[in-house]
Amino acid sequence: VQLQASGGGSVESGDSLTLSCTASGFALGYYGIGWFRQAPGKEREGVSGINNEGVPYYADSVKGRFTISRDNAENTVYLQMNNLKPEDTATYYCAANRGWATLMHSLVQYHGPRNIEVWGIGTQVTVSS
Repeated sequence: VQLQASGGGSVESGDSLTLSCTASGFALGYYGIGWFRQAPGKEREGVSGINNEGVPYYADSVKGRFTISRDNAENTVYLQMNNLKPEDTATYYCAANRGWATLMHSLVQYHGPRNIEVWGIGTQVTVSS
């Protein structure tokens, strides 16, 4: 059971990136998926999530710039990030949980990783001004 996040990189302000979160060993379609990020010296925070019916959630800081989507056939969730800003610089993590309410709770107010079933290894996003 594993999640692999990819697609990070170093870009300039205003550029776009698409992150991918691919599952192996389990069917992503039964899970809600969340994207979290952690900048140096800061606490981890929720960015976006999508439940197994495709209903999305976005933090206020990324609304209108980020779009989350899922392709259950590919066992992958995507995070399209447009108009990137230096404050988006962070390590981005994806997480999977069958309980959407629990995942949403963590996305809105992160309290630690223990209530989330699967965490992926992060991918670094660096946005320069």
